[in-house]
Amino acid sequence: MSSRRTTSVLAIGAVALFALAGCTGGNSANTNGGGGQGNQSLVIDTAFSIETADPGHTYDPTGNMIAKAIYETLVDFDGSDVSTPVPGLASWTQNDAATEFTFTLEGDRVFSDGSPIEAKDVVFSLQRIQGMADAKPNFLLGGITIAEVDDKTITFTSQTPLLQLPAILANPALGIVNSDVVKENGGSTDGSDSAQKYLDGASAGSGPFVLDTLDLSSQVVLTRNDAYNGDEKSDFSRVVVRNVTESATQLANLKGGDSMVAMDLNGDQVSGLGDSLTVDSVPSGQTIFLLLNQSPAVAGDLANVKMAEAIRYALDYDALLELAGAGAAQATGVIPLGFEGALDSGVTQDLAKSKAALAEAGYAGQTLRLQFPNDYPVGGVEFTPLAERVQSQLKDAGIAVELAPAPFATELDAYVGGTEGFGLWFWGPDYADSANFLPFGPGLKVGLRSGWTAEANPTIAKIAADAASATDASARTAAFTDFAEAMQAEGPFVPLIIPGRNIATANTVTGAVYNSVWEMDIAEITPAG
Repeated sequence: MSSRRTTSVLAIGAVALFALAGCTGGNSANTNGGGGQGNQSLVIDTAFSIETADPGHTYDPTGNMIAKAIYETLVDFDGSDVSTPVPGLASWTQNDAATEFTFTLEGDRVFSDGSPIEAKDVVFSLQRIQGMADAKPNFLLGGITIAEVDDKTITFTSQTPLLQLPAILANPALGIVNSDVVKENGGSTDGSDSAQKYLDGASAGSGPFVLDTLDLSSQVVLTRNDAYNGDEKSDFSRVVVRNVTESATQLANLKGGDSMVAMDLNGDQVSGLGDSLTVDSVPSGQTIFLLLNQSPAVAGDLANVKMAEAIRYALDYDALLELAGAGAAQATGVIPLGFEGALDSGVTQDLAKSKAALAEAGYAGQTLRLQFPNDYPVGGVEFTPLAERVQSQLKDAGIAVELAPAPFATELDAYVGGTEGFGLWFWGPDYADSANFLPFGPGLKVGLRSGWTAEANPTIAKIAADAASATDASARTAAFTDFAEAMQAEGPFVPLIIPGRNIATANTVTGAVYNSVWEMDIAEITPAG
């Protein structure tokens, strides 16, 4: 069994679906805005996943990165470490029950038009999102009451303990907007908001950059916010983020000097980079896993957690990891490495344990039908070769598997609808906190997708509830660790791989590192030397 982990380190967080389209674009990395270092241009290539520049509607990787550059949040993280929230625009305190948080705006920070940031702007920004039922980040603020105390103070109240609130408020989608400006351009908190069109062409934030132009198919151009008075003032006067869907084109642009940053290179590409290029390779926040449905109506006589145990110990995880490339790691449990309560090490192959579990499950040679999306790689990991390797390894362990690939949209319906008997899927957190992984528990969202009810394992259901309602940090960590261990021992899930994330840069810049919440902090990138 895996060892216990009682302290959180690097938490790796936000998952989203990539909508890829567009072309390379111009704006060579060799251009600048006027000659001096402070007037240089920064060119970044990435495969776009962005629908708007309005933070209240954005919840996509590229959209979060752009929102982080333009809008500031109450809470921040220090660099790439998202294990511990730190003050952003505000510091905070909480009551003992973790149901009321008081945030105090710090300093004399201003928006890009020079007007001061006040509590009314915070309340409006977040209540605006609460009022827009169709806004993607709306769920982040569910059940929370937000109120202004005075010009500098805001309270957040929840009916249940919410220790994860600071981590939630670090999401760029919850960036603070200039309420006066947004109201003048259609903003409201009653659900009738129409300010998105305005915010797709102008800025109303306090971040180190302002929006110059937005083209969702080709590029986003940012320019330096001259009124910015925070501590992340950029050395670049202009930033061009280009939509380059092919990783091979991103690599060619980087090597040719047409860009400084390439965000989507795969493991094979980064392993051969020359001395003039560097790469930041780290595990992402996503987990690829197998699920074994526990509903007899779906899985028949193999609806048994012992089948999951048999498969868990039948697999050679090192061999599976070979398919993932640089930056990837074995998933040690349903809580990924680096999150609070995660296990230090994962399962290792044990064919004797696998055989014993098969006998307990009543396996008699039945063929398992493995369903998976065959047109949607996750973190550079293609599901078809992964499924084929799983099939081969299980065959060696005496388990017959038939592959049943399908397009992503088709397989998503089966997964969400709970009709997969044996599935290969992935999961990523919505914010940097281990509460994101409690849905794997019995009777919760992902558990129910695998036909696993709370009645099927009341013990784990209680552990999950204790973790969700914890008001003490140390007790909360212990509860998450108990949850991870129990899920590894008795759950219907087999965690496989945490895919890697690789960001490559020319040696002319530094500071381009992956962050699971906002992909990359553009303001932290500086000219080398």
